[in-house]
Amino acid sequence: MSALFVKSAKHLKSHILEIEFSDGAHQIVDFAPFIFSAGHPDYERYKSESGFLGFKIEDGNLNWDDYTMIFPVEDLYTGNLTR
Repeated sequence: MSALFVKSAKHLKSHILEIEFSDGAHQIVDFAPFIFSAGHPDYERYKSESGFLGFKIEDGNLNWDDYTMIFPVEDLYTGNLTR
């Protein structure tokens, strides 16, 4: 079985992305609860929609600003960012 990775991500609104994975599955993920409750000063820039939209897909991962904010692919797949 091949490793799961992020294939694409489409902005829907605010801090919500629709993510497509290498197995063809799609997940709609709202990042706002995590970003606004994390309390980490590096995440302040992502509270604005324009800062949040600075994400990139690199090596099958969804990340922001050279891995300042990144999530395990499995968490994105389930939509659970706060386990």
